[in-house]
Parts: sequence; C-alpha cells; structure tokens
Amino acid sequence: MEHLIDLDIVERENGRRIDALRRDYEGLGEQLDRRGIAIDAVRDKVAAFKVAIPSWGVGTGGTRFARFPGPGEPRDIFDKIEDCSVIQQLTRATPNVSLHIPWDKADANRLKQSASRFGLGFDAMNSNTFSDPAGQKLSYKFGSLSHADAATRQQAVEHNLECIEIGKTIGSNALTIWIGDGSNFPGQVNFTRQFERYLDAVKQVYAALPDDWRLFTEHKMYEPAFYSTVVQDWGTNYMIAQEMGPKAYCLVDLGHHAPNVNIEMIVARLIQFGKLGGFHFNDSKYGDDDLDAGSIDPYRLFLVFNELVDAELNGAKGFDPAHMLDQSHNVTDPIESLMLSATEVQRAYAAALLVDRRALEGHQDANDALMATQALKAAFRTDVEPILAMVRYQTGGAIDPVAAYRAAGYRAKVAEERPAVASGGGGIV
Repeated sequence: MEHLIDLDIVERENGRRIDALRRDYEGLGEQLDRRGIAIDAVRDKVAAFKVAIPSWGVGTGGTRFARFPGPGEPRDIFDKIEDCSVIQQLTRATPNVSLHIPWDKADANRLKQSASRFGLGFDAMNSNTFSDPAGQKLSYKFGSLSHADAATRQQAVEHNLECIEIGKTIGSNALTIWIGDGSNFPGQVNFTRQFERYLDAVKQVYAALPDDWRLFTEHKMYEPAFYSTVVQDWGTNYMIAQEMGPKAYCLVDLGHHAPNVNIEMIVARLIQFGKLGGFHFNDSKYGDDDLDAGSIDPYRLFLVFNELVDAELNGAKGFDPAHMLDQSHNVTDPIESLMLSATEVQRAYAAALLVDRRALEGHQDANDALMATQALKAAFRTDVEPILAMVRYQTGGAIDPVAAYRAAGYRAKVAEERPAVASGGGGIV
C-alpha cells in the first residue's frame, strides 16, 4: 500500500509525543477506572468507528460571492483520492471516499484501482441534479426529480441510475439523493403535484437498487429554493422513506435545519422508527454553513452521539448509520480541516461512550433534571484526546495529524505539481 506522507516523518513526529501520550493515557485510564469504565474498551470502540470523506471536501469551497482557491488544488478525482489518502494515513479514521457524480465522473475501474493504491474504499454515491454540467440537454433551473417537464424528470432519474451503475463497479452500497427543487415565489408551484412527481421519480430509482443497497434521501429547509423546498424537513423525509420501502432511509445533515432545531431529538425519532440512514457531519452558525464539525457547537455533536450510543447499546433494530463529513473549507487547508473534523466526530463518540447510562436513566425516571443533565456534562467535559491519539498511534497514524502533515510539507509539494487555479465565481467544488 502506497503512502504519500513519508513514514519516517510520521515516526519522528510520534517519537516526540509518545512518552507524554502514554502518561496522559495512563492518567485518564485511572480516572475512568474510578468511574467503572475500562479505557481500553473505549479505545477499541473508537478504533472501529469510521467516517467517510467527501471527495469534494478536499478542494477549496466558496460562497455565492466568491471562491478563493488555495495552492495545490486537486485537478480531478484522482488528485482528490490522493488527498483523501493523506487524511486516512494520518488519522486512521477515514478509509472510505464518497463520490459526487458528475463532478467525479471517470472510468469506474480506474477509480477502483486508484483507491486501492492507498487501501481506500468507497462510501455512498451522491447524485447531482442541482446544477447543469456542460453538455446536459435539459436544465435543472426549475427542478429535477420534481420538474413539471416529464423529460427533465426522466433525465434526472437516468442520472441516478448511472450513479448506481458506477457504484456497483467500485464497491459502493448506497445512493444519496439531495435535490435543490422547490420554489422562490408563492404560487410558483403546486405543492402537492410537485411532491407527487418527486415520489414517482424516486420510486423508479428505488426499483433499480441492488438487493444489498440502501437509498438515503436528504432533507434541507431552504437553499437554493427560498420559498419552499420539496424535501424540507425530517417529517417529509420520513414519509419518503416509508413510501419507498425497506431499503430507503433518511440522511441527516446537521446544517440542513433551522437554527436551534433539536437535531438530537430528530435522530432519536428516526432511530425509534427504523429509518435513520446516516449523517453528513458539519457545523453551522446561521444556516447551512458547512463549517468544520464541532467548530461551533461541539456539545450538540456530543448530544447527537449520545442518542447514537444509546441506540447502539440497546441494540436498536436495524441500527447501522452511515457516517460522512460534508464540509466547505473556504479559509483553511481542506486536508487539515477534514483531519480535525474526523477526530471531532470520534471525540463526540468517545465522550458519549463515557455516559453513565444507569445513573442517567435513574435521574430521568426520578424527574431529576439537574442530575440528569450533569450525567451528560460529566462525560462531555472529560478530555478524551489521549484515547483518540492512542488509537491513531496504535493503528499506524499520527499522534498529532496536523503537525505531521505540516512537517511533511505535502501542500507545498502538490502545489509544485498541480497548476494554480485562478480565482473564480461562487459555489462549492
């Protein structure tokens, strides 16, 4: 297996930190032991937890106003795979890449071979019917799977079927559908007929799923449609999953909700009724900001994982959520942001594993609100970094991924090999 970061550099950087890490790990282990928690058991669970990297995340993102490319921008999906391999090499938490078609369209066998160079696999396929690539016959300006024009809807269906075929070759086993369909003015569309068209189109896609595949549909409150959105909230998304069948699930993007929405309760509801498909992890301040996971509200991320761990420990039926990052990096090195986001997701999982479930349930049954919330805070406030770093070290990664990455000079190296990209208009990569 090929490594793009020199192993000697990783070993040297780890050598500077391993003695301190062992002391920190031992100290945390003693602390957790007093709480009846075996640190090695938590470490092993964290080591098994993985989150997928979005191929588009390794490029510089943008806003409606501008995009400012950084040095060494990936030129194509094969450069993106190389960048994803660096994230996996240093964090050991991101073994799979999630592709977006047509952005990443290439020969499927070549894609598979490129990923195998670095020991990478592929996560869910993502279709794109919210923009018009060059050469496309019909426009999605006024919708795709719910468009008033039958030919446009069929074009969108066929694109999703193409994504399934690519995914079958590269080893994916899920398709994620997010559409920007909706309206910008009252009266622009008939809500009922528009939703009927959407359901009919998605049923055609669902019928083509292989037996071992899952369909993830994704809700979003607004943008690019600002008056109404076809799949605007988790309730509508749940109706879609129910309407499609047992292979259909709801995907939760943390940024796709109104400010202050109780996302962890949505997660609990979807788990309860067997329709939680997975996540796009990011963070937000005002809307769908696609900021680094845990950068704004790490407690909310922890509360989401509190529900996930509760379901895991209670053996919730059909519980097998997919985990993926979905971020736009406008002012940071995308590789650094994705490495830190992957570890933040792991951090939330590790902290949720520390919750004293028996005590929490007792406080809940006794209506002791204060002690119940303190049971969660006790876990959240615990510094689990020694666990995360030990997992990385023991699995061949970097104790400090960003430090090793910078020491290796990877960004400067690829900047010499990849032509500079001129600053352009808005939009994500």
